[in-house]
Amino acid sequence: MARKRHPSKEIEAVLEQLEALGWTVIEGKGHAWGLLRCPTNNTECRCGRFCQMSVWSTPRDPERHAKQLRQKALACTKLDEK
Repeated sequence: MARKRHPSKEIEAVLEQLEALGWTVIEGKGHAWGLLRCPTNNTECRCGRFCQMSVWSTPRDPERHAKQLRQKALACTKLDEK
């Protein structure tokens, strides 16, 4: 089943880019629209588990939130090995 689209075009574009790199978008619970999860589960990754980030539904500055998501995801140490 296809995931629902994010209401912000900037954030949706980043989500599509990261999905192409293998990241998974999980439907959110509570205050988050969703959760981005790294394709690897490695102890050398940031927290020693899946790298994951919350995707907010209505951030104050959608462009800034999109940029932060992209930067954190591309900084994941395990993407270099793919």
